[in-house]
Amino acid sequence: MIGKLASWLLIAAGVFNVVIWPRFFKAIVDDDRAWGGARWQEPTSFFWVHLVLIGTAMTLGVIVLVIGIRALRGQ
Repeated sequence: MIGKLASWLLIAAGVFNVVIWPRFFKAIVDDDRAWGGARWQEPTSFFWVHLVLIGTAMTLGVIVLVIGIRALRGQ
């Protein structure tokens, strides 16, 4: 059983990840190192590595958020 404080901490961590990582994606898209040519035509390894990082962090953030919400509702 997850306590109330831990549930709120999980919710805060999940919300943080869901809010922050899309902004980071925008910064990567705007970075010249992400593109070998015209934007959205030749993504570099810099872009792909960061896309995987962002996708993983967002997925884990949503999972943590759901766990926190379910734990809080279960009390």
